[in-house]
Amino acid sequence: MFAIANQKGGVGKTTTAINLATALAAVGEKVLLIDLDPQGNASTGLGIGRNDRSPGSYEFLLGLNPLAECVRSSQIPSLEVMPASVQLAGAEIELIDMDDREHRLDQALNGPGGEARQRWTIILIDCPPSLGLVTLNALVSVDAVLVPLQAEFLALEGIGALGNTIERVKKRLNPKLHIAGVVLTMVDRRMTLSQQVEADVRGHYGELVFGTTIPRNVRIAEAPSHGMPVLIYDNACAGSQAYILLASEFIRRRRTIAEQAEQKASHEPAS
Repeated sequence: MFAIANQKGGVGKTTTAINLATALAAVGEKVLLIDLDPQGNASTGLGIGRNDRSPGSYEFLLGLNPLAECVRSSQIPSLEVMPASVQLAGAEIELIDMDDREHRLDQALNGPGGEARQRWTIILIDCPPSLGLVTLNALVSVDAVLVPLQAEFLALEGIGALGNTIERVKKRLNPKLHIAGVVLTMVDRRMTLSQQVEADVRGHYGELVFGTTIPRNVRIAEAPSHGMPVLIYDNACAGSQAYILLASEFIRRRRTIAEQAEQKASHEPAS
């Protein structure tokens, strides 16, 4: 289970959520994309109309409706969506006075029976561009965070703040939480600044940064207005090909981590 998060807006977070989910579903994974952003852009980008978004993530987060009632099929086989409505904007205030306010999503997704993990092989959560209670709920419920990072000058500042938040959540609320990887987005290698930012990010975060980068691409920008991922809108464009490569790299990383965990468990003495 992965949160796709960055408190800085406009970094390609939702675009990455939509297209990574699509690419993973295309190679046989059973994927759930949870839209936790009140703007509902992930829902729009997957063709979920505004009149078909309730019950959705707002109702699920607040415990008003069960999982089955909050999920919709998408136009992509094996990809389902929990859409976001404008009601989610009020969730920050409503959560303040609730018991276990940071654990609402965790309890709903990972509660008795573990229905969500049994039904889907990968769950992606598209977080809002903030570090409030809604994002905190996502960070408490997932195993790891995927960080889209725009190849621009102020990018490192934003990821620093997010990294500090992840460390605090790990210490206090979710010991397994870690950064699964950093995805460089809107990369234009014709620009010296873009190359410099990429070099700085790779120098600072090393192997955490995915080898695959997402280029600036007009087809990526056009696709959401048609209610579809760029992989469906134009499968041959540079943006689509990049997301296919990113999905392959993502799967390889997951497999490696799973193998390492298996080896570690096999070497631990039985209690």
